[in-house]
Amino acid sequence: MNYPAATGNRAGVTLILGHGAGADQTSGFMVAFANALAERGIDSVTFNFLYSEHGRRIPDPNARLESCWRAVIDTVRSRIAFDDKLAIGGKSMGGRIASQVAAGESRGLAGLVFLGYPLHPPGRPDRLRAAHLGDVKAPMLFVQGTRDPFGTPAELQPIIGRLQPAADLFVVEGGDHSFKVPRSAGVKQSDVHRAIQDRIENWLRMIVSG
Repeated sequence: MNYPAATGNRAGVTLILGHGAGADQTSGFMVAFANALAERGIDSVTFNFLYSEHGRRIPDPNARLESCWRAVIDTVRSRIAFDDKLAIGGKSMGGRIASQVAAGESRGLAGLVFLGYPLHPPGRPDRLRAAHLGDVKAPMLFVQGTRDPFGTPAELQPIIGRLQPAADLFVVEGGDHSFKVPRSAGVKQSDVHRAIQDRIENWLRMIVSG
């Protein structure tokens, strides 16, 4: 789905977001973030992986997920303005597969945005999904909640601290894998999302203007 940037405030970058394993592009999270980023001047695009498009619940093998991502990138590239930049990323699995694709070929990508990077399966910190990140030669922004069972900012920090170019980490205090914070935190969920969306906008504008 296409979410055109608000006129008069375009950042000159298109961000493709892949969905997580348990929900497709029509999920409330995906729609809300794509709309919010478009309102901030970021042309946004979402898509369904083939398994989801065909109504299956179990994700396809990695190779098929990556192939789908590459096809989406090629399609979007053929449709955006020649001077626009392209960034990719997504929610959980969508972001991880984007990083695997970028590890194989980063040319032409302005950056990557990860909304809850699944560093490891819950309860299995020994099964890291990070070896390929060093092969990504584009700037990366990790947005991670401190209660994320798939990997906390503290677990991510030593990994991304070694990356070149340097990666950015935006910490969501009290946030889980979808950035939900407990009521005891005393903050509104809408304010949490707004802060994340503002950071993504500012980061994308920074990397495309640099």
